[in-house]
Amino acid sequence: MPIELIIPLGAFLASFVVAAAGFGDALVLGAIWFQFVDPKDAVPLIVACGFSMHTLPLIRLRKDLDFSYLPVFAVMGIFGIPLGVWFLSHIAPAPFRLGVGWFLISYILFIFAMPRGLKITGGGKVADGLIGFTGGVLGGFAGLSGVTPTLWAGLRAWPKARQRGVYQPFCLIMHGATFAWLSWQGLVNEETLVRLLWALPAIVAGTWLGLILYRKLDDKRFRQLILGLILISGIALIL
Repeated sequence: MPIELIIPLGAFLASFVVAAAGFGDALVLGAIWFQFVDPKDAVPLIVACGFSMHTLPLIRLRKDLDFSYLPVFAVMGIFGIPLGVWFLSHIAPAPFRLGVGWFLISYILFIFAMPRGLKITGGGKVADGLIGFTGGVLGGFAGLSGVTPTLWAGLRAWPKARQRGVYQPFCLIMHGATFAWLSWQGLVNEETLVRLLWALPAIVAGTWLGLILYRKLDDKRFRQLILGLILISGIALIL
C-alpha cells in the first residue's frame, strides 16, 4: 500500500480512537506507520498529528472535563521529554516496542486478576509527578506520552471526566513540547509537514465520529473501552 494512503488511514483510525477514548494516537499510529516509515521519521509525524488529534476534542469537551489534577503531571512530563528524545537517537526501537507491548498486555491481565474494586489512593502528587515524568520520557522517545497517565488514572478509579481531564491535555502538552524539542534537534523536516497536511482531513473526520461515540459512553463502558484499546495496542506493538 502506498505511503500516500497509509498516512491518512492511520490518521483517521487514530483520531477516531482519540476522540472516543482520549488517548491512543501514538499506539495506533505506531502500530501502522512503524511498518512503513523509519522511526526517526515517523515519531515527529506522530507527535505533530497527535497534537492536532487532541486539540479538536479538547475544544469540544472543555466544559465537560475535570482539569484540576493536570498541573503536576504536565510539569513533570516536560522534564522527561529531553531524556526521551535522547533515547530516540541511541536506542533501537524494536526491543522498546516489544517491551511496551508486553507491559500493556501484562497490565490488562493484572486488572482482570486483581480483586474487584481495588484502587490506588496513596502517593499523592509525588506519585502523580513520577507518572507524568515517565509519560514525558515515553513521549519524547516514541510519542507514547499518554500510556502511563492513562494506566495510572484507571488505577486511581477516577470518573471518566477526571481521567480524560488529566491524560488528554497531558498528551496535548507533551506532543507540543516534544515537537518543539524534535525541531530544535533537527529531526523535523519539510516531508514531516507535507505528510501532516495529508493527514489533516482524515483527522477531522475521525474526530467527528469519535466524539459521537464518546458522548454515548457511561463510566463503565468508558473503562471497558480503555482496557480493550490497551490490550489491542499491546498486541499490535508485539506483532
